[in-house]
Amino acid sequence: ETFIKWKPTVLYWSFGLALAGSSLFLKKNLIRALLSEQIEAPDVVWSRLNWSWVGFFAFMGFANLAVAFMLNLSTETWVNFKLFGGIGLMLLFSIAQGLLLSKYIEEK
Repeated sequence: ETFIKWKPTVLYWSFGLALAGSSLFLKKNLIRALLSEQIEAPDVVWSRLNWSWVGFFAFMGFANLAVAFMLNLSTETWVNFKLFGGIGLMLLFSIAQGLLLSKYIEEK
């Protein structure tokens, strides 16, 4: 049970570390690499987008740990948070990012 509860945190933090590490050490923005064919935006926008995802993944990792271990909630509550809360937060964050990027999307 402990392994299962830790797994999402490790995954979130791995994603965040991959984005941060590629930006800091490889000077490569992975978000830009994925989206640059659809969106043409200034470097500062790509950088902010990358670091906002790093922050989001860090937050999600800490939120998972809080619900799983620190708040003394049941495993059922954690499962519901993981399923509905995690997906909901990811959806809201993605929509917010999409709205911010929408002015850079070109119609072809």
